Amino acid sequence: MVDRKRICLVIPSLHAGGMERVMSELAHYFCKKKEYEVHLILYGLTREIFYDIPENIIVHKPKFEFNNSKRTWNTLKTLWFLRNKIKSIHPDTILSFGELWNNFVLLATIGLRFPIYVSDRCQPDKSLGKLHDSLRKLLYPRAKGIIAQTQIAKEMYSNQFKHNNIDVIGNPIRAVQLNDKIEKENIVLSVGRLIKSKQHDELIKLFVKIKKPNWKLVIVGDDALKQNNMSKLKVLIKELNVEENIILAGKQNDVDTYYLKSRIFAFTSSSEGFPNVIGEAQSAGLPVIAFDCIAGPSDLIKNNQNGYLIPLNNYEKFEEKLRYLMESDDERLRLGENAKKTVREFEANKIADKFYNFIIN
Repeated sequence: MVDRKRICLVIPSLHAGGMERVMSELAHYFCKKKEYEVHLILYGLTREIFYDIPENIIVHKPKFEFNNSKRTWNTLKTLWFLRNKIKSIHPDTILSFGELWNNFVLLATIGLRFPIYVSDRCQPDKSLGKLHDSLRKLLYPRAKGIIAQTQIAKEMYSNQFKHNNIDVIGNPIRAVQLNDKIEKENIVLSVGRLIKSKQHDELIKLFVKIKKPNWKLVIVGDDALKQNNMSKLKVLIKELNVEENIILAGKQNDVDTYYLKSRIFAFTSSSEGFPNVIGEAQSAGLPVIAFDCIAGPSDLIKNNQNGYLIPLNNYEKFEEKLRYLMESDDERLRLGENAKKTVREFEANKIADKFYNFIIN
């Protein structure tokens, strides 16, 4: 029997998040390649698996719980686990996700000769602190290749890391299956983790200012990064006396139903790498209105063609355009139909092909 080649996917966990969704999509794609054996290493604090993964993928996790009260010791144990596990798998190629975590993987594999491809998933000019910024400059040149999500990110990484093998690959956008049985409602939808940079509080305030009592704002997403924003948003909604019009839906396994019954997708995030949820909303035929933060939304939204790009943190303009969309059936239809067409370039198989061709030599 011919020994199959091995692909090793490395990520802290597969909890609900954009980076994790992309890795799960790639896992399904790679596992269809009969000539490859696919391994998945989860080494973070929780090692949760929220997304569906293929039955034939081989999953590896540390056998010990990460004890935060003994953080240094547990970090060293995790480094040792990661190094030994990669050595035992002996992969032909490694794909690692996560701007903070890629340093960890590159540290764990110092002296090993397996090709490692790293991909950052955040806003490209974001500082991760002096230590991690310094580590990135030191360690990223060791990677066989770097995957940037946008052209802007590639230009920044070229200057930062002086690496000659950087490719731009957007995220595979999961297609939302249209369903005529789901009736549209007057819903403005937003999907994303309840973290400060998503600015859900500002979205709530401007939605209330528009004063459309026959419309609802639905926010799908849960707390993250220990910020406890769910409780803060609930307080804000109560203070504004809009409990009937603004719904915090929390984490949802079936996000597609929300896309399909909504009429508009609103995204007030100030910091992005490549926002999957914008592409998913577009595939469902929703017009999208988003802030034009430094990278991400502008790769998916063509202003006034398939959605609206608003200058960063210009809430007055955001409110004006959102109000217009809520009042104009024709404009929503025009932008939504265009969105369904333009998002096709990010179909999962097309993007997965690009990943595959880059990490397989």
